[in-house]
Amino acid sequence: MKDILDKAKKIRLVIFDVDGVLTDGSLFLGDDGQEYKAFNSLDGHGMKMLQRTGVEIGIITGRTSKVVSMRMDSLNVQHVYQGQLEKLPAYETLKKDLGLENDQIAYVGDDVVDLPIMRQVGLAIAVQDAHRLVRQHAHWQTPSGGGHGAAREVCELVMEAQGNLEHSLQGYL
Repeated sequence: MKDILDKAKKIRLVIFDVDGVLTDGSLFLGDDGQEYKAFNSLDGHGMKMLQRTGVEIGIITGRTSKVVSMRMDSLNVQHVYQGQLEKLPAYETLKKDLGLENDQIAYVGDDVVDLPIMRQVGLAIAVQDAHRLVRQHAHWQTPSGGGHGAAREVCELVMEAQGNLEHSLQGYL
């Protein structure tokens, strides 16, 4: 675990996939064609807490959904890349725009389309219920599955490694 905390100490940007990471991967489609997703409120609050420590949050997802835009707006996430069937170009753009190196970036994924980025970053994270190849290539695996608190666990891991977790939680006591 010390190796994981050492990697997490350097992180300035955490990038999340959406379907299967920030959600459980279920897609609910209404008769009117409207798409619905369920996001975990614990994950959202963890993302806000992490941002307050100065770590950026990014989203790179293969699908395009208005509900993702709405959720990320509500969390003040500025770096949102939707419709990225090939995710690596969006990663390279975001890395360049923020002036970061690979070892300063964490990526959280669940499926094989996430592997090209996961193989680049300093801290590759798989959610507990990720595809076996994703778990195999991850530096760390969350105790919880996608959409069930995994993103919160990632945020708290980074805050713990950087010495910010206890201070962040003190404000609630």
